[in-house]
Amino acid sequence: MKNIIDSLDVQFHRLHVRSLELVGKIPPDKLFWQPTETHFQFPVNSFGANILRSAGKVEQTFNGIATRLWDDPFEWTLPEQLSTNELISEYLDEAEITRVKGFMLFQADADLQRKFPAPVKISTIFELLLETLTTAENFQGRAVAVYNFL
Repeated sequence: MKNIIDSLDVQFHRLHVRSLELVGKIPPDKLFWQPTETHFQFPVNSFGANILRSAGKVEQTFNGIATRLWDDPFEWTLPEQLSTNELISEYLDEAEITRVKGFMLFQADADLQRKFPAPVKISTIFELLLETLTTAENFQGRAVAVYNFL
């Protein structure tokens, strides 16, 4: 049975769809607008930086699961590289393709209980996926806060 896998798959897909919708709505000149501490009372990353970090977390995890390489996508998700709404949307789609391929590796919910050498510590695949989803949603939520401030 794949009830948990299917539920996680849906949650990750919803995260992806929300990110695409947000990127489609934000004005291009506000994509990397940097809020100041006078706006938020504390340092805040731009909308674009938060959306990229959200997708980057997903990409890093699923590349790690598939290849055991935990490269941080920071280097290829810099604003200089992905400077437009279209380029960011393309990257989001690439991260989603990586995620979908990763989910194909799970045949049954029992697979999620396997111990896995994650980047920081050994954990179950379920723990790793849950931590990835919550971190990615947190970054997306930060992007929404910046978007709503505009």
